[in-house]
Amino acid sequence: MIVLAYLQVGRAVPTTPWEMIQNATLVTKIVLGLLAVLSLLSWAVMFGKWVEFRRVRSAANAFIRSFDRAQSLEEVATLAKHAKASPFTRVFNRAVQFLSQTKPALAASAERTARLSGSQVEALRLVLDAETNAERDSLSRFVASLATIGSVSPLIGLLGTVLGVISAFTGIATQGSGNIAAVAPGIGEALIATAAALAVAIPAVFGYNIFANRVNRLDSELEGFGSELIALMVREGRI
Repeated sequence: MIVLAYLQVGRAVPTTPWEMIQNATLVTKIVLGLLAVLSLLSWAVMFGKWVEFRRVRSAANAFIRSFDRAQSLEEVATLAKHAKASPFTRVFNRAVQFLSQTKPALAASAERTARLSGSQVEALRLVLDAETNAERDSLSRFVASLATIGSVSPLIGLLGTVLGVISAFTGIATQGSGNIAAVAPGIGEALIATAAALAVAIPAVFGYNIFANRVNRLDSELEGFGSELIALMVREGRI
């Protein structure tokens, strides 16, 4: 009798997470599969954004260093034409486009060239803000998905855990065995879903915070660049 009880308790008890996954119920496997897909998606987004931000930062730093040494708007235009494309060059090109399409409201005098009026300067500021917002939206694309994955994954894991616990206790009630050896495998299988969910959520939340901070910092730099561009126009007498 003792030997039979020992065999019932000790047979096919999973000892590793992989064995628990292999012996898991269909519901748990579905939850783990969904978490695996979310994990791959989050890592793909993080790798893609890391490459994008690295490229943008390299091009932006090179253009900003040249812009700080420039003495005229024409010199900056030449630099932008030969520089690698970046949010800063696109903001500058948008400003140049606005100037080329706008006739200065204040007539030129013998000493000074024609200048933009106050309303035209305000319009230029709005154009720069609109282009800055467009660049920010482009850089933040897919970043919000990391926050979604980070917040949804624990809930999916909790669902898998709850369903696994329900299945474990249902099996115990059916078999009429309530000892710890009979309960432990089912509870361990259920907790695998929670562990997997945390493994998905933690990197996603870290990635979201890092890239959201980079987007905000670059947005502030673009706003400052717009102000410096207007200041350069003031020094040239265009405003």
